[in-house]
Amino acid sequence: MNKELQKRLITSIFLLSLLILMSLYTFVLIISLVVIAIIAWIEFYSLIHKIFINNNFMNKIFRFFFKAISLFYMSLLVYLIMIPKINDKFFEIIIIYSILISIMSDVGGMVIGRIFKGKKLTKISPNKTISGSIGSFIFSLFLIPLFIKHLDNYDLVVIILFTLLISLTSQIGDLLISLLKRKAKVKDTSDLLPGHGGILDRIDGIIFALPLGILIFSI
Repeated sequence: MNKELQKRLITSIFLLSLLILMSLYTFVLIISLVVIAIIAWIEFYSLIHKIFINNNFMNKIFRFFFKAISLFYMSLLVYLIMIPKINDKFFEIIIIYSILISIMSDVGGMVIGRIFKGKKLTKISPNKTISGSIGSFIFSLFLIPLFIKHLDNYDLVVIILFTLLISLTSQIGDLLISLLKRKAKVKDTSDLLPGHGGILDRIDGIIFALPLGILIFSI
């Protein structure tokens, strides 16, 4: 096993352990999400700064605009998670379910994409294929049998549609951050997670999928 693979494995075990703790303890969930949101915002602003690196007037305006919008969005996301129903078990299940959909979408895209390859999905991210995108949808549906007893207020067809919609949003979020990295001419948003890049690299889909999941299941 090479050193890079070892790093990825160790980091993956850490992230999986953190996810399990987040699902078991509310205080771990809340604290983790706040810390992750702050780091992700810093990494996002670093990308924007590299894209609009010149200090002319328009670039300063663009940097300020993206800084303000992203800070507002991340703050709203934290508020959306923390304030309404911290002790509501169903609310916690929605959060975990939405996060897992995004994770499974990433895994499905990587596994199916590497096996079947085929036509590229977009020029934004050359490694992403149409088969990988289909794999993302399929893998996200694998979660339904595990969570259906907690979502018994919804018809199966509705759960499937919601799951696919959250997966689609996660994939779009992934592509959006990939576009920004390409514009900034960087491979990763940071080197905080050995073998994985930055926090934003790991949650690029989650930060878009999570609020949508909370919104559609809550309504």
